[in-house]
Amino acid sequence: MTRGVLTLTPEDSMLQAAQAMETLDVGVIPVCDGERLVGLVTDRDLVLRGLAQCYPADTTRLGGLITRQVQCCGEDDSLDEVLQRMGEASIRRLPVLDGNQRLVGMVTLGDVAVRCGETEADKTGQALSEISQPTGKAPRRAAQGRHHRG
Repeated sequence: MTRGVLTLTPEDSMLQAAQAMETLDVGVIPVCDGERLVGLVTDRDLVLRGLAQCYPADTTRLGGLITRQVQCCGEDDSLDEVLQRMGEASIRRLPVLDGNQRLVGMVTLGDVAVRCGETEADKTGQALSEISQPTGKAPRRAAQGRHHRG
């Protein structure tokens, strides 16, 4: 688990989120009201819910863009529970909450892989396999634009 993660607020802008993601080289940032997690903002949220809707990045607040229904784990959850939750939800990272439902960190599949032994590595591989399965959703129509062949 990574403790002391950067968080944003619902009042922060899309631009602030994008700049923070670039600086930290991450694709997701927890959004909190005080210490309480209210959602996550992902690079995908910024693109699909913000830029694709032509919202201005410097003035559009995150509150209307974030993913609010977030899978979380507790800081006392077992590795098996964390991996199962990741696999079932097809996600690679989970916010970690304490007993008072306050954000205390983030755990990623990479964290698990780096810190586990051979037995857990098999579980991590299984979770990654489950996460990587197609969702069965029909592909969206192709975006309009030019394709560069270079």
